[in-house]
Amino acid sequence: QVQLVESGGGLVQAGESLRLSCVASSSIVSNTFMAWYRQAPGKQREQVASITTGGTTNYADSVKGRFTISRDNAKNTVYLQMSSLKPEDTAVYYCNAIYVHKAYWGQGTQVTVSS
Repeated sequence: QVQLVESGGGLVQAGESLRLSCVASSSIVSNTFMAWYRQAPGKQREQVASITTGGTTNYADSVKGRFTISRDNAKNTVYLQMSSLKPEDTAVYYCNAIYVHKAYWGQGTQVTVSS
């Protein structure tokens, strides 16, 4: 069983930065497809960024150039560095892992961006 724990959310003003962390309960980060999703009130959950086992990253158009996904295999952690935050980035952010054909989710961390 894999557990994912997110942290780093909070309340910031537009233009500021935050770094989210997702710690996995086992050493899966290095050989697992990892992603960050977000869900705003009244909206569907959407994928924000992903990173493959080979290190290839992908971003939603809405965050390209502002968000960066990375991982630290030694710490079993995936990060989402968010810069130039906008009010429309306000959402609950979830960490996701696809491991042995099964999807795992964290509990989510709230990010609120004020204008």
